Amino acid sequence: MEKRNSITKTFGILTAGGDCPGLNAAIRGVCRAAQDRYNMNIVGIANGYRGLIDEEWRILRPSDVYGILTRGGTILGASREKPFKTIVGETEIVGEKVAAIRENYRKLQLDCLVVLGGNGTNTTGYLLAQEGLNVLGLPKTIDNDIAGTDRTFGFDSALSIATEAIDRLHSTAQSHNRIMVIEIMGHKVGWLALYAGVAGGGDVILIPEIPYDIKVIGRHLGERAASGRAFSIVVVAEGALSTAEFKMDKKDRKKYREQTVQPSIAYRVAREIEAETGMETRATVLGYVQRGGIPSASDRVLATSLGTFAAELLAKGEYGKMVALSGDTITAVDLSVPAGKVKAVPRDHYMVDTAVSVGTCMGSEAYPIP
Repeated sequence: MEKRNSITKTFGILTAGGDCPGLNAAIRGVCRAAQDRYNMNIVGIANGYRGLIDEEWRILRPSDVYGILTRGGTILGASREKPFKTIVGETEIVGEKVAAIRENYRKLQLDCLVVLGGNGTNTTGYLLAQEGLNVLGLPKTIDNDIAGTDRTFGFDSALSIATEAIDRLHSTAQSHNRIMVIEIMGHKVGWLALYAGVAGGGDVILIPEIPYDIKVIGRHLGERAASGRAFSIVVVAEGALSTAEFKMDKKDRKKYREQTVQPSIAYRVAREIEAETGMETRATVLGYVQRGGIPSASDRVLATSLGTFAAELLAKGEYGKMVALSGDTITAVDLSVPAGKVKAVPRDHYMVDTAVSVGTCMGSEAYPIP
């Protein structure tokens, strides 16, 4: 293949934050297009931003990205290092980390730094761009909560896993006439719980964006039992809030949750349901299994497409952007768009109406079932 001209000659690439399916597919997409089309040099940085601070990197060659399309996790490793975060009481000065990143960026003679991650990763990328570095971001997270893109890679894979878990709980719930509460990841937003709840036929779905009233939930479960359906599935996002918590300020809410959310929100909701209805209730927490394993076909396609588009931006020297999906088009938005933001589920989102329309209780009087 004849090589095309490229403004970017050498770039670094890292994966930061939590792992998720599709990271390796995205790495492969960026690297294959950058190397095969443009003959760019690529520096793989280990363990997120920490590797750029601690000088942990290696040259990535074509052979390094062969066979990784279907692999879960990330060949580069990841960490939750936040170089701009101030931690009171620690002797290390945050400015020293940022200075180290700037110095190593120049030491490696990078034309750009490509960062694959969620809200925190892309926010850090934006802040580094303000420090004078050329940065490109790719949106990954199972939470689907990054502003500026319609979907993130990792979401579809986690959705499949969560839906399968709900499917499996149905048989146990029905066999024992129990209420089964299943906790889905989503500390700040409820995209995953909402979609998995609809896909799995959840009878109750609780998400952070819609505070729940246990009496509304209890009434709904009681009506199901009275109609001969003595079992139910309750899908709850880990960040779900009660109406009382929603009214608290941040400090009081944190203190209250430390006292009541033990060992996690699913167990609290299970206790509340049992106290409200007298029905036998059990809790299940999927946890990290949602982030593991091979990526779905949809995530492989999305991650690869985002990666190859990033290579095109590198070739053109269009930095300071995050690659994104808009409708059925791969595009890019300014890094300021996702920086410091969380894309919450709108209360009038069509999927909320879909859930209610098929008889799902959202835990609130504001969303009555027809």
